[in-house]
Amino acid sequence: MAKSVEFVTLIPIRNMSRAIRFYTKQLGGRVTMRGTGEMRNSWTAMSIADHNVWLVSPDKREKRSLSYMTLIVKNAKRYVKSLQRRGVSFQRGESMGPGSKVEGPVVSTPYGTSAFFKDPEGNLWMVFQVPAGM
Repeated sequence: MAKSVEFVTLIPIRNMSRAIRFYTKQLGGRVTMRGTGEMRNSWTAMSIADHNVWLVSPDKREKRSLSYMTLIVKNAKRYVKSLQRRGVSFQRGESMGPGSKVEGPVVSTPYGTSAFFKDPEGNLWMVFQVPAGM
């Protein structure tokens, strides 16, 4: 059966050049298509970690909704360090209660390991490692 549905994440941005620079240089994405002419700064299609992402500049009247993207990785600590070497700044890790272990921006719990950062547009991203055995 042919694939009839495809999943794409739309990320609202304010400055297309700045967003493209961040998503290519710091997250390792690649531009697959970009608007031309008057649409040049309205949208860009990218591939990040084999996932389709569209950077979109919302209409001025549109309000931003609360959402964030998650990168699921095998080793959160190592992945966070690799992004930090590329200039990504992470939020300070906070205890999530009993059983939490905070190491810089990385927080480990019985339910997984996570760290959070924002892109230059203010969108929240989470790096997440599923605990062994799940």
